[in-house]
Amino acid sequence: MTTANSLPAVDQSLLYPSPLKEFWQAFAHNKGAVAGLMFMILIVFCALFAPWVAPYNPSEQFRDFLLTPPAWLEGGQWQFLLGTDELGRDLLSRLIHGARLSLMIGMASVLMSLIPGIFLGLVAGFFPRVMGPGIMRLMDVMLALPSLLLAVAIVAILGPGLINTVIAIAIVSLPSYVRLTRAAVMGELNRDYVTAARLAGASLPRLMFITVLPNCMAPLIVQATLSFSSAILDAAALGFLGLGVQPPTPEWGTMLASARDYIERAWWVVTLPGLTILLSVLAINLMGDGLRDALDPKLKNAV
Repeated sequence: MTTANSLPAVDQSLLYPSPLKEFWQAFAHNKGAVAGLMFMILIVFCALFAPWVAPYNPSEQFRDFLLTPPAWLEGGQWQFLLGTDELGRDLLSRLIHGARLSLMIGMASVLMSLIPGIFLGLVAGFFPRVMGPGIMRLMDVMLALPSLLLAVAIVAILGPGLINTVIAIAIVSLPSYVRLTRAAVMGELNRDYVTAARLAGASLPRLMFITVLPNCMAPLIVQATLSFSSAILDAAALGFLGLGVQPPTPEWGTMLASARDYIERAWWVVTLPGLTILLSVLAINLMGDGLRDALDPKLKNAV
C-alpha cells in the first residue's frame, strides 16, 4: 500500500506550462502560421542585411544585359540569378532592398495608426456619452470611403514620397484600431477587476493604461499583424499609381509600375515583384491566423 508521501513527484512545468510555451504550442498547431513565420524570418533577414546579402547595388546598371531573363531560362546569366530589368539592374538585388523599404513602410504605418488608435479608442470607451459619439462618427466617415481612394486623396494633397505614403496608410488604418479598442474597452469596464480598481482609488490614467488596456491587447495584436500586410499592399498600390515611393528607389510597387510596359516580352520584371508581394502578404496573413488562434482563449481550448 502506497502512502501520499511515497507518490512520485510530478513536474509542475508539465501541469502548468509557462505562458510563452503555451502560446508557442497553440501557434505551432497552425502549420500555415509556422510556414508564414519561416518565410517572414527570411524576408526580415534579407531586409536587415540587404547591403551584404544583395549581390549588387540596386541602382547599378549593366548596359550590356538589358532585360536579361532569369538564369534558368535560355539567354540567362548566372551572375543575374533572377534576371535584369529594362535598365540592366539586377532584379534580385532590387527585390532584397525593396523588402527593407516595404517592411519599413508597414512597420511605421502600423505604429503611427496603432498608438493614436488605441488612445482614441480608450477615450471613446471611457467617455461613451461625451467624447465617444464624436470620435466614432469621425471614424464612420473615414470608413465610408474606400481605403485606397482615401489614401490616394491624402497623397495627392500631401504630395508623393515615402513619408507621405506612410502618413496616408496610417490614416487609412486608424478607424479599425479605434473601433476595436473601444469595443474591447466597453466589454472590460463592467468586470470585477475594474470595479475593484475603482474602489481602490485608481486614477483614470491608471485605469485606462494599466488596468484595462493590457486585457484588450490580444485582438489589437492580431489586427496590427493583418494591418501590416494591408500596409504593404497599399504601399505597392500607391507606388504602382506613381503616388508612393518614387523611382529609382527600389520598392515592390514602383518596380511593378516601371515594368508594366515590358510584360509581354519580359514577363519576369513584372511577375517576380508581384509574386514577392503575394507571398509576403500571404505569409503575414497566415501568421495573423496563428496569432488569433494562440491568443483567443476559446480557439486555444478548441485546439
